[in-house]
Amino acid sequence: MKAALYYSNSDIRIVEMDKPRAGMGEIVVKMRRCGICGSDLMEWYRVRSAPRVLGHEMVGEIVEVGEGVEKYSLGERVFVSHHVPCNTCHWCLKGHHSVCNTLRRTNYHPGGFAEYIKVPPINVERGVFLLPPELTWDEGVFIEPLGCVVRGQRMAGVETGDSVLVVGVGVTGILHLKYAKALGASTLLAADVNPFKLMMAKRAGADHTIDAKGDVGKKTRDLLGRGADVVIVTAPVKAAFDDGFRSVDRGGSVLLFAPLRPEERYDLNVWEIWRDEVKVVTSYAASPRDLEVAIEVLRSGRVEVEDMVTHHFPLSAASEAFRVAASGERSLKVILHPDDEKV
Repeated sequence: MKAALYYSNSDIRIVEMDKPRAGMGEIVVKMRRCGICGSDLMEWYRVRSAPRVLGHEMVGEIVEVGEGVEKYSLGERVFVSHHVPCNTCHWCLKGHHSVCNTLRRTNYHPGGFAEYIKVPPINVERGVFLLPPELTWDEGVFIEPLGCVVRGQRMAGVETGDSVLVVGVGVTGILHLKYAKALGASTLLAADVNPFKLMMAKRAGADHTIDAKGDVGKKTRDLLGRGADVVIVTAPVKAAFDDGFRSVDRGGSVLLFAPLRPEERYDLNVWEIWRDEVKVVTSYAASPRDLEVAIEVLRSGRVEVEDMVTHHFPLSAASEAFRVAASGERSLKVILHPDDEKV
C-alpha cells in the first residue's frame, strides 16, 4: 500500500508499505479522508520523530475485522481517534484525560496518511466512533479538531453572552469562532496578520476582524468598550500571546490553545493577572467525551465546516498538500484522499 512518509515539511516521500492485517481485537480501516492538522506542520515538533507516517484527522471504512471484535462490522463508516485514555488513572478520574499516560502513548499504525490503517485493541475499544449518516467524509475530518476546540472552550468557560476574541484564525481559530457562536457568544472578534484568513473569519461569523499587525488590545477595547470576556490564542508565537493578554477583560479568561517551543519562555506580568483576576488556562488534545460532543454538533448542523475545506489532494500528492497547507496564504483545511477516488 502507499503511505506518505514525513521527513520534514518540505520532504514528504510516497513509499510502499505492507498492507496491515487485523489481529485479535483489531480492525483495519481504508482511509477515505485525512486532514492535515496545524500540529502536523509544526516542524520543530515533528522532525524529532521523523521519519514517520503522520495523520490523525482520519475517517474511513472498515475493511477487516479481527477475531473478538463484536462492536463493529465490515463496511461501517468510522472516525478513529489516534490517542485514547485509560479512563481509570488519577488524571482521567479528575477529568484530565488528555494528560493520561495511556493517551500519550497510544496510536494507530502507521498513521492517517496511508491507504490502510490498523487500529489496535485499546483504540477499537475506546476510540472508534460510527459516522452518522448525515455526515460526509469531509465533515468527518473535522471531528478531531473540533473535539479539541470543544475541550478548550469548556475549560475556558465560554458562556452565552460572552465576547470572544480569537487570535490566529487558521483552521482551529475558525472552528473556535463557529463553536463559540453555537454556544451563544454575543460578540465574536478575530485577529490575524493574513487578510485571507480574516476574510474567512468574517464569513464564519466574526462580528469584527482585526489586523494583528496593529494594536490588537486597543482595537478590541475600542470595539467593545472593554476587553474580551474570553481570549483564545491559537497562534504559537509570542506576539499572539502578547495580543491575548492585552485584550482580555478584568475577570476574563485567556485560553492558550497553541504552544510555544519547549525551549521558549514567556514573561507574564503576574501582578496584572492577579489584580484583574484573569484566568489563564491551557488545553491539549480531546477526550472521548469531547469527540462525542463534536460529532453531535456536526451532525445537528450547529457548526458547519464544509465551507472551510479549500483543497483536496490525492495521497500521492501529499508533498504538494503539505506545501499548500504550510504556506497558509490562501488555504484553510487541506485534505488528502485515496488516489483511486475523484473529489
